[in-house]
Amino acid sequence: MAGTPNRFRYSRWDGTQEIAAFTAEELLEAMADDLLAEGDVNRALQRLFRWGMDRPDARMPGFRELLERIRQQRQQLLQRYDLGSVLDDLNQRLDEVIRTERAGIERRVQEGRERLARAQERAAPVSEGGERGGTQSEVGEGEAAPADPALQRLLERMAQQKLAFLDQLPADPAGRIRALSDYEFMDPEARRKFQELLASLQRQVLEQTFQGLQQAIQNLTPEALQELRQMLRDLNELLREHAQGGQPDLDRFKHRWGHYFGRDFASVEELLDHLARQMAAVQSLLDSLPPEMRQQLEEALEAALRDPELQQELRQLGRMLGQLMPENPYRQAQPFSGSEELTLSQALRLMEQLREMQDFEEQLESVRDWRDLGRVDFERLRELYGDELAAQLDALRQITRLLEEAGYIQRTRRGYELTPRAIRRIGQKALREIFQHLKRNRFGQHPIERSGRGGEPLEETKAYEFGDPFLLHLPRTVMNAIQREGPGTPVRLRPEDFEVFRTETMTRAATVLMVDMSRSMLYNGCFLAAKKVALALDSLIRTQFPRDVLYIIGFSYVASVLEPEELPHITWDEYNYGTNMQHGFMLARQLLARHRGGTRQIILITDGEPTAYFDGEQVRFSYPPTYQTFQETLKEVARCTREEIVINTFMLERSPYLASFVNEMTRINKGRAFFATPDHLGEYIVMDYVANKRFRLR
Repeated sequence: MAGTPNRFRYSRWDGTQEIAAFTAEELLEAMADDLLAEGDVNRALQRLFRWGMDRPDARMPGFRELLERIRQQRQQLLQRYDLGSVLDDLNQRLDEVIRTERAGIERRVQEGRERLARAQERAAPVSEGGERGGTQSEVGEGEAAPADPALQRLLERMAQQKLAFLDQLPADPAGRIRALSDYEFMDPEARRKFQELLASLQRQVLEQTFQGLQQAIQNLTPEALQELRQMLRDLNELLREHAQGGQPDLDRFKHRWGHYFGRDFASVEELLDHLARQMAAVQSLLDSLPPEMRQQLEEALEAALRDPELQQELRQLGRMLGQLMPENPYRQAQPFSGSEELTLSQALRLMEQLREMQDFEEQLESVRDWRDLGRVDFERLRELYGDELAAQLDALRQITRLLEEAGYIQRTRRGYELTPRAIRRIGQKALREIFQHLKRNRFGQHPIERSGRGGEPLEETKAYEFGDPFLLHLPRTVMNAIQREGPGTPVRLRPEDFEVFRTETMTRAATVLMVDMSRSMLYNGCFLAAKKVALALDSLIRTQFPRDVLYIIGFSYVASVLEPEELPHITWDEYNYGTNMQHGFMLARQLLARHRGGTRQIILITDGEPTAYFDGEQVRFSYPPTYQTFQETLKEVARCTREEIVINTFMLERSPYLASFVNEMTRINKGRAFFATPDHLGEYIVMDYVANKRFRLR
């Protein structure tokens, strides 16, 4: 029975889909070019940390990008809200209290009139000398309207006085709060709303300074109020003594009043810092308002406290803090420019949030690398900026841990260094990039026709000959018989009908890759391209041709043998001038002399003609190169030729000197010369190496 086909459902991206985390392999490959260009693991890690990386389905943003997004989120809040609406909200709540009181007064008067009318209707049949019912002597808040005409007139006179009082209330919120604080409300709902408003304002003022006051403020009894006054007196006295250079008894103060602050303090300075931080939200809010609005809000908050002694102690506390901390680092005016309205409590929470965001920005601006992120409070970061941004910043913090656990980097005294495993991985990446580029550009191979026996099958076929491997191509064999005898059955085969696959054999090779390390290789990315080729060729031989041997020689003023593990770390020689090919060929001959069978070849990568050579034990340098430099180098080429070592040259420049020298070298050696740009160098060398590993059987 056929299996159920796979079904896939696609949907629009909405931000909730999960994207796989970046792996250590992806991180290493993102660093590969930087590692090859500069050879410094720590610098490559820094660049990855700062700029991030991409893959087809996702991006790991770098630290600079995340820091800019953090700045933008704070800016978006400033552009969203209108801070002036705080006073509007306060005025609206006061207006609502006054409207409720007016409506309550009018309702009381109307209810009294209706009650009096009903009483008069019931009393109409009673004789003129009849006794009337008892009367009320007072009219209190919330009581029923009177049924006595005299009391009704008293009620209406009282209502007129209160309405007149309400009409004459000041326009500013502080004035209205002070006036209404001494006013006797006729409507219980209006009184409740006003008391709630006062309690709310008191909480905003006091809770911003003393964290432990939340429960006390909700029920500010005379006893609790007296205790608060005493605490403020003791606090002001402690700060005054500290300002005068004394040694105040902080432990005694903490023992009695520590519950008001929500934390412990080791010194008066810590206490000052805490108070400055707590009061910063109100102060920053006031600083962010225009002068007239600031004055109105200040006076309104002060009026809400109602208690003159409490107001005096709080003003004294403000003066002491101003004296001891003239520059409050937590107090910052914010340039709001939006239109969305805020209540006072929302505004204070927003000011606290903006201050914390500002603190995070300043902390992150001092971050140099992933190690500094260990000091960041990621839980608070997540609360302020969301899960996505916190997770992305945490991913940057984990870069080195992932690479270490995967075995790609190791910590040393000099910092991080690549492991052999990482170097092999970088080589595989370089090789993969070369073949991907070849697939796009359909780069051709260079087959060599030779005779031989055995090998790997090709797609081509040939007529069978005695001694050939019997790799029969059956369809063509049968077609040959049909073409010979015509259609019909049975099909009779003869020896001449048999057709077999051609085969190719694999040569064993010893190769020396000679890489120019002179200063000029820096230009146009030549040196980076050469290092990539060296790593790719090393990876190719390790994985596909393990019986082959590869040596790498770097040459500038002198030549030296390099191990593949050294390649990511080497740089061009910025101190020694010269291109000493002669010494490079000399070392290459010595290395290849160890291998007598198979192909022996030198692959030369250079961007310039030879400018240095050994004269005895002394190196002689000259630029432009002298005739003697060319001759001494060509003598070494001739020695390679006599030992049947092929030299294939890849030129990265088209200078006349280089072209002339290479032409003479290929005339002597019979090797080949190519001109290649740095971005195509790997394709030429790798494919030429693979092509010359194989030859077809006849």
